[in-house]
Amino acid sequence: MPVYSVSHVENVRICVIMVGLPARGKSLIAQKIVRYLLWLSIKSKCFNVGSYRRLLTLREDTTFDFFDPENEAGLKVRQEAVNQAVKDMMKWFAEENGVVGILDATNSTRNRRSQLLKLCRENLIEPIFLELWCDDKDLILQNIADVKTTSPDYVDLDSEYATNDFLGRIKQYEKYYETMDLAADADLTFIKLVNVTSQIIVNRIESYLELRIVYYVMNLHIKPRSIWLSRHGESQYNLTGQIGGDLDLSERGWRYAKKLPELVLKSLGEEHKHTNLTVWTSTLKRTQQTASFLPYQKKLEWKALDELDAGECDGMTYEEIETEFPDDFKARDDNKYEYRYRGGESYRDIVIRLEPIIMELERQENILIITHQAVLRCLYAYFMNVPQEESPWMLIPLHTLIKLEPRAYLTLVLRIKADIPAVSTYKEKGTSQLGEGSVNEGSVKSRDLISNSAT
Repeated sequence: MPVYSVSHVENVRICVIMVGLPARGKSLIAQKIVRYLLWLSIKSKCFNVGSYRRLLTLREDTTFDFFDPENEAGLKVRQEAVNQAVKDMMKWFAEENGVVGILDATNSTRNRRSQLLKLCRENLIEPIFLELWCDDKDLILQNIADVKTTSPDYVDLDSEYATNDFLGRIKQYEKYYETMDLAADADLTFIKLVNVTSQIIVNRIESYLELRIVYYVMNLHIKPRSIWLSRHGESQYNLTGQIGGDLDLSERGWRYAKKLPELVLKSLGEEHKHTNLTVWTSTLKRTQQTASFLPYQKKLEWKALDELDAGECDGMTYEEIETEFPDDFKARDDNKYEYRYRGGESYRDIVIRLEPIIMELERQENILIITHQAVLRCLYAYFMNVPQEESPWMLIPLHTLIKLEPRAYLTLVLRIKADIPAVSTYKEKGTSQLGEGSVNEGSVKSRDLISNSAT
């Protein structure tokens, strides 16, 4: 069952209709909302009109004058892109039992928005408009810098050309853009973010699921930032193959702790070496010991970052669990995300207790998190949109630093492995042995997700 099943109880289906000029952060926030809701088991999908437009045109045909409202050929293509996106979204709602669809486009005029409003209501879908309004020139230029390096429209193009073309595109949209306001749009459900979170206007929010979305976007920012993830160094229990516990680091674990500041500096690069990070750890000794050599002043302990509670199996090896609780051992392999240890937790339980961490993480800028294998799997799944059934089988090795950089169209990943040996704590499906051996195709796919996404 989903963490939040209210959408099914109320039989609510929601269409989030993005509104805003280019370079306001719409695509970034749309993707974040989808990731968040999927992470909470709420079926969601984003329909990006720009992607449909790119399928209908060649890139060289869509310079900024293509977006001129007087350009009839361009207008026809852009209308067709909207039509295809909306058609696919409605099909998804009807045939795949979608709960939250996001239409990612400028939706610049009241006429366009009224058409979408009518369509949603005719199909018993609740529309909620999400406008990103911004007049902060520095923020706009920052967003352009992000878009021109990650958008398919500008890949491999000269940076100065891309910037000028995008500014020209914005000017075309400004000719007919109509912002939302409480007077003209009083009867609509909408959220308006002014300069991201400088001012937030919320109007006619009616359902619980709409409230969840509002609460989430109120905690977002779109400034460039990085998030570093690391497991604790190798522990005494890791050496013996036992799970859980609160033991000290091994000798090699202490070596990793001493090496970690160097790895962080390497990932920062010379240009950002003086960036001040905030370090988050769990309340368990092995994560705090791993953070002990980091030079950053602000270090916070979070109970929510503690390792998955193994209940009655705490301190046991997988071989012992398989012998003493064979039915439980098989049940966990069959559905690792949902299985809850006797007197302990499941991966779904971790997601529930991590939600406040995610909210706080979205509010912050540069954070280094040192925590545990199961918790890192859940966090990584959130940022990389990994399906829940695959996330518990991801390989997250010891003595490895992962750097994530969320962008408008993707999340960049850098993985730095310390030259310090450590045991493998990875258990393949169907065995009680630790280590990455030969596995079936599905397990290989999920196990290698982090390795394959590294750059």
